[in-house]
Amino acid sequence: MPKKEQTLDFQELFSAIDELEREYKIEKDYVYSVLESALLTAYKQVKGIKDKNLSNVKVSIDPEKGSVKIYEYRKVVENVKDRKSEISLEDAQKIDKRYKVGDIVAIEVPISQFSRKAAMTVRQTVIGKIREKRRSIIFENYSSKIDNIVTGVIQRIDKKNVIVEIEGGKVEAILPMEEQIPGEEYKPGTMMKFYITDVKIPPKEKEPIVYLSRTHPNLIKRLMENEVPEIQEGIIEIKAIAREAGSRSKVAVYSNSLKVDPVGACIGEKGIRIQNVLKHLNGEKIDIVKWSSDIGEFIKNALSPAEVVHIDLNLIEKKAFVLVPNSQLSLAIGKGGQNARLAAKLTGWKIDIKGKD
Repeated sequence: MPKKEQTLDFQELFSAIDELEREYKIEKDYVYSVLESALLTAYKQVKGIKDKNLSNVKVSIDPEKGSVKIYEYRKVVENVKDRKSEISLEDAQKIDKRYKVGDIVAIEVPISQFSRKAAMTVRQTVIGKIREKRRSIIFENYSSKIDNIVTGVIQRIDKKNVIVEIEGGKVEAILPMEEQIPGEEYKPGTMMKFYITDVKIPPKEKEPIVYLSRTHPNLIKRLMENEVPEIQEGIIEIKAIAREAGSRSKVAVYSNSLKVDPVGACIGEKGIRIQNVLKHLNGEKIDIVKWSSDIGEFIKNALSPAEVVHIDLNLIEKKAFVLVPNSQLSLAIGKGGQNARLAAKLTGWKIDIKGKD
């Protein structure tokens, strides 16, 4: 029994094109142009044509009817010199007796006669170009989202990297091990907020890789921007962030309006705004402190909740010598030196803390 030739299912193809437009915003016109080009390539295979010029061959695409047709356009002549572009008057009048010399005859080329190889060429070309376009769209889309946050769902763990579905599962992203919060669990199905650090296109025509972070300081910055309208409006500025992810962070804020308290605005009534930020950080603590152009004042604020009695500044070495009450020395330094360490990172100054009776 002869082997059945592979044919092209255009109804199925048009349905797929509609889906591509909806899900990935791939323009139909682009896909139709790809299909047209692929069909012309297949046509040349079938006809054994090597000439690149196919000006007398046209593809007609009608998505509404689900039809695709190829036509050869030939000029009616008395003596045929080029069979690719001309047809004799006698042969033309076999098609329609009304044809006369000088007319153009449209002759349909049955796509059903395409060989298995030609049909595969069309399918592979269209699929390949669509994948290429989809990769380009994903890359451009997420390149513009670098330094922003995205919501994702944990899918699986792969070689210590966490694979995350974003955009409703249309795109897979990676949370590398070094960008994971120590001790944080990443259970499949869990929804989280992530910071986008980079997008890369790997070799061998694979999908673009979106890289995420849970430890980046700007994750806190973007979360606060979402919760504090005054930051979005430019009334309040986030001047600096010092973070030890999963444990504690300090955020320095400044108000461009004397009428708006930057710390109070970021915390919100009954702490609602900062709580909305913290719920995305699994218990990490955040100290909101007031930024000041006076470095001494800024360092005092950065060491809160400890009270500073006196401060001396070495402007050349950018080093601060700070005195606090003995009763608050441990509070100023913090557990494992964390409070002093974060204050130093926040201000950019070395801080030497001593107790005073």
